[in-house]
Amino acid sequence: MARIAFILLTHKDPQGVVDQARRLTAAGDYVAIHYDRRAPADEYRLIRAALAGHPNVVFAPRRFRCGWGEWSLVAATLSALRQAERSFPEATHFYMLSGDCMPIKSAEYARDFLDRDDCDYIEAFDFFDSDWIKTGIKAERLVYRHWFNERRRKRLFHASMAAQKWLRLDRAIPQGLQVMIGSQWWCLRRQTVESVLALIAARRDLTAFFRTTWIPDETFFQTLVAHLVPKTDIRRRSPTCLMFTDYGMPVTFYNDHYDLLIRQDYLFARKISSDAQDLRARLGALWQAPGVEFSITNEAPRLFRFLTARGREGRRFAPRFWDDRGAGRNQAICLIVAKKWHVAKRLTAAIRALTDIPAVDYIFNERDAGLPDLGGIASTVLKRERHRRALVRLLLDDYGSTRLALCLDPSALALIADFLADRAETRILFVDTPFSLDYLHGHMRRMGLAGPATPDAQIGQLLPVVESDLADEADRLRDLAAARLTVLSPLAPDAANADALARFLDVSPQVAHDLARTPHLFND
Repeated sequence: MARIAFILLTHKDPQGVVDQARRLTAAGDYVAIHYDRRAPADEYRLIRAALAGHPNVVFAPRRFRCGWGEWSLVAATLSALRQAERSFPEATHFYMLSGDCMPIKSAEYARDFLDRDDCDYIEAFDFFDSDWIKTGIKAERLVYRHWFNERRRKRLFHASMAAQKWLRLDRAIPQGLQVMIGSQWWCLRRQTVESVLALIAARRDLTAFFRTTWIPDETFFQTLVAHLVPKTDIRRRSPTCLMFTDYGMPVTFYNDHYDLLIRQDYLFARKISSDAQDLRARLGALWQAPGVEFSITNEAPRLFRFLTARGREGRRFAPRFWDDRGAGRNQAICLIVAKKWHVAKRLTAAIRALTDIPAVDYIFNERDAGLPDLGGIASTVLKRERHRRALVRLLLDDYGSTRLALCLDPSALALIADFLADRAETRILFVDTPFSLDYLHGHMRRMGLAGPATPDAQIGQLLPVVESDLADEADRLRDLAAARLTVLSPLAPDAANADALARFLDVSPQVAHDLARTPHLFND
């Protein structure tokens, strides 16, 4: 059975550290503590006194003054890790935690989880080929030596790097290493930890190299584990749930997040607010509870993005030089805007069958949307939206037509506004369909806001929010395109729908009538 030695890196809240150590060891596991040397000495003495003589708690023999992005974080981890490896020979796994982490599963569940798969849990993606680093310097983190902290000495940090670049003092990666990158919150097996410590002892060049890299806590263990352990034995994910805001700051969890957190496919979560005492108490009790079953839905990241994005305006891509010329003034773009994609696709299929108007499906949402071969510009959905004008021009040229029908989701208001601002004539057909409870449930599942095991209570709370969002999309569309909007509705008579289609597509009344009578057009 798995026995976990927690490597606890902390820098504040001494009583919280004591409580966390007691909580984690109460279930039979171990804790090795590193308390930042920058913290007041009285706080560290309080922790040592409170946990003195505890058989399952040890302290890092050397404390470091830790700084974000510095080697000191790795040094602190190694100090605690070596002590845990020596002190707890029965530990099978070593799990990195911060003082802001709390369990979101029971110890019983965590042990079963670790016993289920003989592997290491650590994010380890190729440093140069992956897109793990979103902004800021990349290769410069490694090839130049960093002696100054960018946050505290920004000018010296960049001046030093510029001087090295000018003097061509870039350095090579240590021989035989493929540098990897990922989160510092990992869980490693004993044999992996022993191998890493042995490698460090045998190759001093490794620590010498990483000591002067920037943010080495995201590369040091990730690189060495990937170097030593077969890919098949590594799960490239953190066992700790952590999410980030649009500004790159960690999401903080509060008292009302309990039900959400325990449904996520993780063992711990970071960061739990120090003010969320109720949440901390409930999660602490959960860790020691026997026989608890968990329904995993794992919707937290998508749900967070959904709720924080509500009400924001869409952003257009910056113009590209090849986008200066879109469709011509004598050409018409017919946008079928429908939330129920299957309805819009039935209509485009009928348009292709009954008219000579080229009609494609949701080309800005689905890769396979009935497009002809247009080369690289249409190879991904992202490229299509980025180069929208060029794509439309190519489609019109390829089909040899002056009209083009395509489908859009009502949420794509920024894209619709871009079409309306183009010199081509833009017509909009809004397919105004009601939404049943079954459809709303399915819509939530498709968006990742809920899963088969999501409690009815949460679904009930989200339903009005989702329904309100759909109504708001329709209202904003009507406001945006009032002068060019026609409406198709299952509640309208066939004659009204036929008239709308005739005006929208500029087809004869008979063809419009046949389109309006498309079999099962509005069926779910």
